[in-house]
Amino acid sequence: MNRDTLRPTLSTDLALLAMRLMLATVFVFHGSQKLFGLFGGYGIEGTAGWMDSIGIPFPTVSTVLVGATEFMGGLALLTGFGQRLIAAPLAFAMLVGALTAHSGFDATQGGMEYPLTLAVVVAGLGLLGPGRFALGTGGSSAA
Repeated sequence: MNRDTLRPTLSTDLALLAMRLMLATVFVFHGSQKLFGLFGGYGIEGTAGWMDSIGIPFPTVSTVLVGATEFMGGLALLTGFGQRLIAAPLAFAMLVGALTAHSGFDATQGGMEYPLTLAVVVAGLGLLGPGRFALGTGGSSAA
């Protein structure tokens, strides 16, 4: 393989944009639920109470940290700005959620399928970069 075959194309950048926008929507949505009680969420107090009930240490701090990671991470994915920096904390938050708040694999049975998928996809986007359709990247992408 030569370097030209690794060069990003318009379709690659559009695919990265589509993935970023969908993940941004998911993370802003869930972060807003935890932090602000929007979209049927329970806010900091309610989410911290639930985290406490399943044995997560420092539930209020944990709620604020994961809520802020999801909300700010969603904004980073939306714009592409800081995407590579936020990918690891987002993936970590989803892995912790998968292992602590879910049992089994099947999402319809309360399993970890969904947060695990989010963790893997956001980690992949962190490795690939945001593509050309992002703020502050100078047009950089994988390659």
